[in-house]
Amino acid sequence: MTRVPFAARVAAGVVVTVVEEARKLPGTAVTFPMTVVSEILAGSMRLQQQVTALAIKGDEAISSLPLVATPAQEQPSWAVFDDDHATPPSLNDDEELDVPDHEPVAATGRFALYSTPPADVEEEVQAETSTARPEIVDLVDYDALALAQLRARLRTLSLDDLETLLDYEADSRARPPFLTMLENRITTAKAK
Repeated sequence: MTRVPFAARVAAGVVVTVVEEARKLPGTAVTFPMTVVSEILAGSMRLQQQVTALAIKGDEAISSLPLVATPAQEQPSWAVFDDDHATPPSLNDDEELDVPDHEPVAATGRFALYSTPPADVEEEVQAETSTARPEIVDLVDYDALALAQLRARLRTLSLDDLETLLDYEADSRARPPFLTMLENRITTAKAK
């Protein structure tokens, strides 16, 4: 048996590969533009990284030269950092530090959905509504629930419990997201 020369075997392999790739062409033609674009973007990002790395090395080399003085960077007047106020201002014996009083603020708006009120606000609400506090409020620990936690428990409550919670919320805190969620769940429960 005679052996075919190496160049002929390579040529036959190239022909077979071209035929196989030609058969795959209809499937890969759709993704080809996206592949080309992603390869171009990846290549440009690698180039940018290499240029930045060279610039950093150049900065290090230039800053180590004794003949080149690096200019001091100025801090803009509007830039304030935590380190700038690390030490409290010193007071003389007869001076007072003017610090405004801040009232605790309950979370409102977007943040009310996922936060719980400060403890003192919660205590005020409990004190105001302690006389007419329904049993279901204590059972589900309603006053401590965030909106997402309430949403998770709504499906387990009966229609009467939902209406009781709605009345309780309307009489105590009257938080719009809570009222809306309870009203929507009551509507859904009545429709079933």
